[in-house]
Amino acid sequence: MTVPSLVPFTRADHAARMARAVADAQAAGLAGVLVTPGPDLVWLTGYRPTAMTERLTLLVLAADREPTLLVPTLERPDAEAAVGAAATVLVDWPDGADPYAAASALLRPDGRYGVSDNAWALHVLALQQALPDSSYDALTRLLPMLRAVKDENELARLAAAGAAADATYEEIVGVRFAGRRETDVAGDLADLLRGFGHEQVDFTVVGSGPNGANPHHEAGDRTIRDGDCVVLDFGGLLAGYGSDTSRTVSVGEPGAEVREVHEVVRLAQQAGVEAVRPGVACQEVDRAARRVVVEAGYGERFLHRTGHGIGVTTHEPPYVVEGEELPLVPGMCFSVEPGVYLAGRFGVRIEDIVTVTADGGRRLNATSRALRVVG
Repeated sequence: MTVPSLVPFTRADHAARMARAVADAQAAGLAGVLVTPGPDLVWLTGYRPTAMTERLTLLVLAADREPTLLVPTLERPDAEAAVGAAATVLVDWPDGADPYAAASALLRPDGRYGVSDNAWALHVLALQQALPDSSYDALTRLLPMLRAVKDENELARLAAAGAAADATYEEIVGVRFAGRRETDVAGDLADLLRGFGHEQVDFTVVGSGPNGANPHHEAGDRTIRDGDCVVLDFGGLLAGYGSDTSRTVSVGEPGAEVREVHEVVRLAQQAGVEAVRPGVACQEVDRAARRVVVEAGYGERFLHRTGHGIGVTTHEPPYVVEGEELPLVPGMCFSVEPGVYLAGRFGVRIEDIVTVTADGGRRLNATSRALRVVG
């Protein structure tokens, strides 16, 4: 496949995101938002430091000042050159100086701030010490919608990443499974993802036989055998946005129990996707998928939430889980991935990325969800 031409994000895009973050922070009763290196910083400014080190880099977003990026002096040239970083005021601090004194000058002494989830405890605790009357809380808890609703450019990138993952699946089912190690197939998956345009491979789960009953099994040295049920779960980043898909295959003709469990999971996944529409609480998607599994008698074998958001990272809000009452909004993107796991025997998971549309949901993965037989 050919990776589609995607429109670069502009300074105006990043400026609008930062303005939205300030408005959201005000609405939440916050003095502002503090962002350290990680996905939030890339999404807001386009700046990705070459290394995440003990030197403090901090974006300060508040209503009483222009967006301000505090950086180590030696990293200022990279920050200045970064796409979108020019939409901020740059302040630098040299080695030997106190970065927290520099940061304190940008903050309200008694302010309550939302802090990016990737912030090091080293930095947050030092800010707390420098400003004892200030307080801090995680952005995921305070502003879960910050990155949740994607614009058309973001949706195009997620669709391209999904199409590349689909192409990878269509190729992997043609390779030999029996007699090879899980790590061999995982290596094939990684090569295919890169070949179809991914710049980063985040995970290549290959859970064969009893290993498939562990939802987060890492590919290991187990040799795949005829008769195995194999869970494939793989993804990464393409053009800065994530892919994540799961399919379960059978090495040779599957037995009756594997067919039964696979059909339960397929129907549960379909029910979850059909529950997606604007205004519905995230937990209702989980309930719709879980209901099918429970009614089939496998409720205790569905060990995890039904889904997670995806964007510049492969796991981010919203989370599709019981207790999450956040309503779905057009432009949200998340996985729908029910599973059934029979300890010591096999597991089945089926996963698509779904985006919320004006009147329902649209899958960003199009490969067949039927049980495929591989050699």
